[in-house]
Amino acid sequence: MIFLQAGTRFPSVIVFYVLLLVVFYLLLIRPQQTQQRKRREMLAKLKKGDRVVTMGGLHATVHDMDDDQLTLELAPNLRVKADRGAVSYVRGRKSEAPAASPVSEAGPPRP
Repeated sequence: MIFLQAGTRFPSVIVFYVLLLVVFYLLLIRPQQTQQRKRREMLAKLKKGDRVVTMGGLHATVHDMDDDQLTLELAPNLRVKADRGAVSYVRGRKSEAPAASPVSEAGPPRP
């Protein structure tokens, strides 16, 4: 309990609590808000053909999309429905043609 005795310590206590709130905001609240904003943007930008990883660790390709529901293709002709929020992150877009390997026929270069 704070007792006001001649008003000497009261301003320093207020300054301490204000600084404590600023530190909590900068270290805890602000980074979490930034992370949530990036996740919302990532989920809003999902489109057909994106390679995604779900919260459960399944690697899939987005086959079809409704409002909040996705049809994910885990393997050829193996499709599951999942909530849009179940996507953990996007790995990239599915390429139509296989890309040429940067490694030559002889194998990787030797040091």
